[in-house]
Amino acid sequence: MATMSVKSLRRAARESVAGLPKEFWWLWTSTLVNRLGAFVATFMALYLTLDRGYSASYAGLVASLHGLGGVVSSLGAGVMTDRLGRRPTLLVAQTSTAFSVALLGFMEHPAAIAAVAFLVGMTSNASRPAVQAMMADIVKPEDRVRAFSLNYWAINLGFAISSAGAGFIAEYSYLAGFLGEAVMTLVCAVLIFVKLPESRPVRVMDAAGRPAEPDVGLGAVLRDGRFMGVVGLSFVIALIFQQGYVGLPVAMGTDGFTSADFGMAIAVNGVLIVALQIPVTRFIEHRDPRRLLIASSLFAGYGFGLTAFAGSIAVYALTVCVWTLAEIVNSPTQTSLVVRLSPVHGRGRYQGIYTMSWAAAALVAPLMSGFLIDRYGAEWLWGACAVLGTVAAAGYWLLMRSLPAEAKVEAKTEGVVVEAAVAEVAVVEAAMAPSAAGARKQAAEPGAGARG
Repeated sequence: MATMSVKSLRRAARESVAGLPKEFWWLWTSTLVNRLGAFVATFMALYLTLDRGYSASYAGLVASLHGLGGVVSSLGAGVMTDRLGRRPTLLVAQTSTAFSVALLGFMEHPAAIAAVAFLVGMTSNASRPAVQAMMADIVKPEDRVRAFSLNYWAINLGFAISSAGAGFIAEYSYLAGFLGEAVMTLVCAVLIFVKLPESRPVRVMDAAGRPAEPDVGLGAVLRDGRFMGVVGLSFVIALIFQQGYVGLPVAMGTDGFTSADFGMAIAVNGVLIVALQIPVTRFIEHRDPRRLLIASSLFAGYGFGLTAFAGSIAVYALTVCVWTLAEIVNSPTQTSLVVRLSPVHGRGRYQGIYTMSWAAAALVAPLMSGFLIDRYGAEWLWGACAVLGTVAAAGYWLLMRSLPAEAKVEAKTEGVVVEAAVAEVAVVEAAMAPSAAGARKQAAEPGAGARG
């Protein structure tokens, strides 16, 4: 019996990772390494209050500026991803993050700390549209939910390990933590630049040498009603999930629980994601995304809603289990939907707008929780989460009633890439007739067109 279960687990693990290109695994490795060094976001408040002696209000201001930086950079990073390419955008974003994080560790003046924290928020958030766009470029449509799930798993695995390790580092030296994150981020930048080719799809040109398809500007993205509806719902969902890190510790503290108690409750989130992300992904991979998003919205909203009835660590942990399951289902499904709704040559801009919804939620969530808890009590916050989850579920039901079949969408967009690759090969052959055979051989290699 035990042997059979071990064999089943091994087979399930092999099937979960099989069929994904090696480029994805380099990108996955960079995500894991980057999250292993995630020190600033985890310990910023403790660093400012305990090590520097600043007030909680100032720490909150700095955290808000860090989030505002992410909102500002999302749009610019999306445009860079489409115009300059995924690879140079990642190189610029990650090297800038490394230097700004290192600089933050040496700042002394409150104004300087706030300014550099804003810069760190900008640079660290700038890589996300490029990572998501590159993942969409290199992974087949039918494997994208699985790929995004594995990437999300890497994020949480890295975060879980770094949180524990960073705690010991912080006891020794906060500066060592900042410098360690800078080194980790720089390693990611070099890893991506050396190991991954550019994946931006090449454009089809007409006889006059102009792009056959018009550019996808930010205005076109903002006029895409269905996509902007998904972005709005993403903001609502993100507001709910953010309460696990801004509303929950405050509410537990008000009820007399300690920070260690909160740590025990929230640790359930990381443990469940690491343990269940892959098997749950196997279950949801080819299921209707509309139903998955509706169900995950309800689980998120009512998972937090149940917190109003929590009076012990065990019950708090139980509520964390409910909304963590929603998180496991929602994140890869929603990211895959964004890719599905994005035109091939506008993936960076679309991912930038989508990323901005989460950055904006990180900015609004602390204000929301603080206002409701101070004015009405924590029960109103959890009731509001239940309402928001219901609204999000209804929104997904309305938006996705007439969603076009994925096969048709992908056939259209992937056809553009194929035509572009053929056109590119034709130009090379015409310009270099003596080596036409060699050009044809190179063009026939898998992924040649996608690399550009």
